Amino acid sequence: MLLMLSDKGKYASATENRRFVWAEIVWPLILEINDIAFTLKQYQKKRDEVCAKKNVNVTVTSRGLVSLMQKGILIKENDVYSIHYRLIAYMRLKADCDYATAIHEAQMI
Repeated sequence: MLLMLSDKGKYASATENRRFVWAEIVWPLILEINDIAFTLKQYQKKRDEVCAKKNVNVTVTSRGLVSLMQKGILIKENDVYSIHYRLIAYMRLKADCDYATAIHEAQMI
């Protein structure tokens, strides 16, 4: 799966990067460590594994991570990232939480 800006529009590419990072790195990491927060080092280790396995450039994942923070799905404090509080129930149930669910929960008021 190669994500390239030239093939898609700017917004479609950003959404695809967010979806990829959420589905392949962040949510599996949350379930793996069974915690609502993860460190930058934990993220980088998981990211490197996924990038090597899927043959994806690290810059794609960094854009996706920043985009997840901008959308409010992830919150960053120092070197610790945590998921939106409405996603904690999904983590506790070890449920599959796809990007659409995450964005819906994070943007509900």
